[in-house]
Amino acid sequence: MARRALKLASLTAAASGIYLYGNKFLDPSDFGVVRVGRTIATTALITYDYLTSLRSVPYGSEEYNFLKSQVHLRSAERLRKLCCVNRGTFIKVGQHLGALDYLLPEEYTRTLKVLHNQAPQSTRQEIEQVIREDLGKEVLLLVVKQIFPDFEFMWLVEEAKKNLPLELDFLHEGRNAEKVADMFKNFDFLKVPRIYWELSSSRVLLMEFMEGGQVNDRAYMERNGIDVNEISRNLGKLYSEMIFVNGFVHCDPHPGNVLVKKCPASGKAHIILLDHGLYQVLSESFRMDYCRLWQALIKADMKRVQKYSRRLGAGDMYPLFACVVTARSWEAVNRGIDKSPVSASEDMEIRSNTATYLPQITQLLNNVPRQMLLLLKTNDLLRGIELALNTRASSSSFLNMSRCCIRAVSKYQRSKSHSLYRKAQISLTEALSLWQISLYELFLWLKGSQLGNWVIALLRRRHHSMY
Repeated sequence: MARRALKLASLTAAASGIYLYGNKFLDPSDFGVVRVGRTIATTALITYDYLTSLRSVPYGSEEYNFLKSQVHLRSAERLRKLCCVNRGTFIKVGQHLGALDYLLPEEYTRTLKVLHNQAPQSTRQEIEQVIREDLGKEVLLLVVKQIFPDFEFMWLVEEAKKNLPLELDFLHEGRNAEKVADMFKNFDFLKVPRIYWELSSSRVLLMEFMEGGQVNDRAYMERNGIDVNEISRNLGKLYSEMIFVNGFVHCDPHPGNVLVKKCPASGKAHIILLDHGLYQVLSESFRMDYCRLWQALIKADMKRVQKYSRRLGAGDMYPLFACVVTARSWEAVNRGIDKSPVSASEDMEIRSNTATYLPQITQLLNNVPRQMLLLLKTNDLLRGIELALNTRASSSSFLNMSRCCIRAVSKYQRSKSHSLYRKAQISLTEALSLWQISLYELFLWLKGSQLGNWVIALLRRRHHSMY
């Protein structure tokens, strides 16, 4: 197979070279046949590397695992270079693949994550040309499918086809930026660049210049006196509001699009949200099911986890769906995902099980609503930020999510009720639930503060003195 692919790649490259030789004004990258030729050649090299490097090594041995990791790394680097040289849609697909931590080996996601903030720049004409070349995009996914035959990536093709034209309409991006700025105008920590409409068009977008450190740069935050936990807490609060309350979700929060900066005047840390081309608008029914799923996950209510997972398209694979949504093991889901942080052993278990259940994950992703796919990508990017900041699975993130879910469900229930008494009952239940969360939050704060430790020590001394 590798020999046949190499032969085809050679013929393609030769034909392209002969055609382009006589025209010095044409960029070879403008032709789909050249992109396809590069892609086929990359496929052949990767396939040949896997076949020859692992052929004579005992499967499952320490040497096999080491060599497999090295081949993964080399192959991922070849894919990264292919994305960079072919540009356009290849970059977008590479960025998607780099966010699939729960599906692809670490060597691939780590290498392709570079495309989140160090992608080569392309002109508008180059990007529009690539949009028309759907074949090139699909061939790139066939490269990955060749490496991981159990994984079916066609849903990624469909999503890229649907979303890319929106991302390239700068007026659409400007409207999204203004909409989200107005939606969260009460969040004083959030900054969205102002749009200069008089100097903007569908092809040109002029906005306010803002700068700062990347949101996953812990060292930058420490140098500038920015509280890492506060940033993580505010980012979680922002996205919980987007997903559960408003149903209008910025779906590309990779570190290059989320900056942090300390305001010299006020001393407050700001989160700067960039690149507003890709938003997911959640339907009301989907948003309510997703809210109730998370409520069930936080409470470890497995009957409701099953119910709402099925409603979201998971079917009998609801345990796998719960693990994918939370990026936790099934044991942790049953125990309660807010009860303990992610341990190194659990993380290793998740990665090893991903390879085992890859066909089922493939089927699951093909079954769930398309809205879920961008949410899963968004969740993965946010978890990557939390991991870099060492704030993953913190109690504050679950408290914010709980608040937003309670508010969203209560608002929905009130909108469907025609009884004033029932509306008042819903509002009272909402207020009590939010009050309980605030009380629990106060308890956690006291437990972790010096004042709390002092009070606990005093109570213990009084208890011992009484006996």
